[in-house]
Amino acid sequence: MITLTLKDGSKKEFENPVSAYDAAASISQGLARVALAAQIDGEVCDLRHIIDKDCQLAVLTFDDAEGKRAYRHTASHILAQAVKRLYPEAKLAIGPAIDNGFYYDFDSETVFSPEVLEKLETEMNKIIKEDLPITRFTLPRDEAIALMKEKNEPYKVELIEDLPEDSELSFYSQGEFTDLCAGPHLASTGKIKAIKLTSSAGAYWRGSEKNKMLRRIYGTAFPKAAELNEYLEAVEEAKKRDHNKLGRELELFTTVDYIGQGLPILMPKGARVIQLLRRFVEDEEQKRGYLLTMTPLMAKSDLYKISGHWQHYRDGMFVLGDPDDEKNEVFALRPMTCPFQFQAYLAKTRSYRDLPLRYNETSTLFRNEASGEMHGLIRVRQFTISEGHLACRPDQVEDEFRGCLDLAKFMLETVGLAEDVSYRFSKWDENDKEKYIGDKESWERTQDMMRNILDDIGLDYTEADGEAAFYGPKLDIQIKNVHGKEDTLITIQIDFQLAERFGMTYIDSDGEKKHPVVIHRTSLGCYERTLALLIEKYAGAFPLWLAPTQLVVMPISEAQDDYARSIADKLTALGFRTELDNRNEKIGFRIREAQVQKVPYMIVVGDKEREAGTVSLRTRKGGASETLSLDDAIALLCEERDTKAIK
Repeated sequence: MITLTLKDGSKKEFENPVSAYDAAASISQGLARVALAAQIDGEVCDLRHIIDKDCQLAVLTFDDAEGKRAYRHTASHILAQAVKRLYPEAKLAIGPAIDNGFYYDFDSETVFSPEVLEKLETEMNKIIKEDLPITRFTLPRDEAIALMKEKNEPYKVELIEDLPEDSELSFYSQGEFTDLCAGPHLASTGKIKAIKLTSSAGAYWRGSEKNKMLRRIYGTAFPKAAELNEYLEAVEEAKKRDHNKLGRELELFTTVDYIGQGLPILMPKGARVIQLLRRFVEDEEQKRGYLLTMTPLMAKSDLYKISGHWQHYRDGMFVLGDPDDEKNEVFALRPMTCPFQFQAYLAKTRSYRDLPLRYNETSTLFRNEASGEMHGLIRVRQFTISEGHLACRPDQVEDEFRGCLDLAKFMLETVGLAEDVSYRFSKWDENDKEKYIGDKESWERTQDMMRNILDDIGLDYTEADGEAAFYGPKLDIQIKNVHGKEDTLITIQIDFQLAERFGMTYIDSDGEKKHPVVIHRTSLGCYERTLALLIEKYAGAFPLWLAPTQLVVMPISEAQDDYARSIADKLTALGFRTELDNRNEKIGFRIREAQVQKVPYMIVVGDKEREAGTVSLRTRKGGASETLSLDDAIALLCEERDTKAIK
């Protein structure tokens, strides 16, 4: 007997998978949602191939993550079928569903231009209209290889050959098209309702620069045309806010090919925003008992060998010298600050009364990211981070962890990103012995400690295996850019291993030497990444306290130059980043130019204002100006700046 659990919690029983499938299909279509996948005992399966046994079966709709994935994965197969119809010489690689749609990689001489994408989209709609049944079958490994060789699909053959010899492979067919695939899929191509091919790009086979560059087509699919249109409108808005585009237009940063990928140049405006963030962070950390350090940008390999980074992270480091030359010193640019700050702790003997010790540093770091991972300011090879390390006794860990989280939340709330983040508890993968150091008991004990802290705080978080640092679990504060790509912004890690490796000890109240627990943390993360996210969050219109230029003072004519200059000088003396724009241009032109540059406020003065000692205050949002006394205008501006208000 098969029990079908509906979305409202009610249950229906069926004697066989076919009748359960038919009922689920009917229910899904009735809801204008079609995702004929199921969860059986926690596993995602294809509804048409559930085994005939007693089980709890729940229909997945497009509103469910796995249902959405099945829907869009079906769309990727329709794309592949369209490509094979129009360009039979193209070889199939892979075509997964992703967060905002799907893609498929092809080895093809054809350039997938916008015109070609339009042709493919037309062909996809034909395939959808044909409503081809999608059927699944399995083959043993050797027969699967033979089938893909017969179809002249070398990339599929390579994938199969990497699997164990006793593997059984699943395939999905729709009309004349067959593809190697784990599934699940919808019942037929006609279940897809609204599709759009969005772009094309290059992608290395299996993500390795050593392999051939393939052609990737991106697309998305929705159950309703209205939902697709809403998504496409959001994409267009995201393009306008993309920090790569907007940051260059506003002269916040630039890149130069002959300097190198992932090495941005911060222009004066962008550098000013980061300077403001750094000062704010360092001042707040000082209030919270942190001790500032300044440590070298590089070190001998000996330091990284003690920490374990040489063994576990060397591929991500910039090494100076031959790493295999044992006769000469080998250096590396630092990818992190922890082993350097540990030396401040080791400079003298520590007592339990000295703890906790909180070190902070504005650290420039270097990481040898793959070229395909580079993205504007979000993922770079040289960056600056609000790094910190706390040495504490075991009984202090919970309070110090809470303090780190409170600091991170304070920073996020102040810059306006608190509502945009999610929290991930990143754990080790005990099956990956090469990635992590330490024994299972220590890992489980530390992870249980962190989980208890998070639960006690009442934090809403997800868990992720295999995302821990090699020396300990961590809380990752995650954020997405305007295109939906998720990155880590802030981390808080509990380290139960490196203190012992470096010989860090303290004399406890019982007179015995003990190793402190180390908490690694950032308070605002990478400044470059934060700047990118703030550009996108505010579409370049930063809050007053962060704006690189806060005010522009404009005389209507030359007759008010002296009055305008006196106002600009007074505002500058009060700490405002003020410009005087007395160019021989019409006032409307100058106002529009300041608005395009996202300057928060414009002060316009004419004869009337000069004679009355007032100012006309305008905002970048446009609309009517407000006439105020200069003192009232200054009071208003000071309050907004000093409270770090977000307007």
